[in-house]
Amino acid sequence: MPTKPASSATLSVATKAAKPPKIEAAFFDVDNTLLRGSSIFLFGKAAFKRKFFSRQDFWNFAWHQMRFIARGETATSLQSIRDRALALVAGHKVESLTSLTDEVYEVYISPKLWPETVRLAQKHIREGREVWLVTAAPAEIAKVIAHRLGLTGGLGTLIARENGVLTGELEGEALHGKAKRKAVKRLAKDRNISLRRSYAYSDSHNDLPMLTAVGTPVAVNPDKTLLVHAKAAGWRILDFKRRELKANKAKNLKRAAK
Repeated sequence: MPTKPASSATLSVATKAAKPPKIEAAFFDVDNTLLRGSSIFLFGKAAFKRKFFSRQDFWNFAWHQMRFIARGETATSLQSIRDRALALVAGHKVESLTSLTDEVYEVYISPKLWPETVRLAQKHIREGREVWLVTAAPAEIAKVIAHRLGLTGGLGTLIARENGVLTGELEGEALHGKAKRKAVKRLAKDRNISLRRSYAYSDSHNDLPMLTAVGTPVAVNPDKTLLVHAKAAGWRILDFKRRELKANKAKNLKRAAK
């Protein structure tokens, strides 16, 4: 007896049943969100130690770092720091960048991580979500930090290379502003992530495209523009900078009283 062909409705139900459910994720900016200051500047400090560039360049980096911590991220400051960092690595081997990145994490990045943000990221992992770092810093830095903290992975700006040597140019665009939103959407499509059920964390209004791409955006150590937006939108706001300043002030008063 011939088998009766399945109806289109039956096939549609079967296809839907076979489709895996979407997963959740959390996306974290790095500079001033996961760590104090600029990861690219810290990269520059390690490069200076290895004599990749001059003492004058180092002091220029230091000036930008102080402004970055005090005022937060701006397109101008970010581009200036990024351009200097790219100039530093031009002509060096890819292996040198990899080993330098490991040193940057151990010596410079690890002590400057915000413990509260790290705990948040690792909490998401324990709750079964993927956690991705999304930063304008070189992808190598993002991947090393993610690996050391036990997170899923890192997305960052790609530095072009030829025959194993860094050219000092970008491969594509810097992962900043709208580019972060595009990268997160591509990743969500590739990994079957539900952005509506996902989270994003940042300190900068420049990351509003990424923050508004998810269901639960969170402002961390927000700049003035992001703070206004977050309050108006009813987003969660975490200010570890202010909490740290209050704690340090209390410690200093306690010492003075002894």
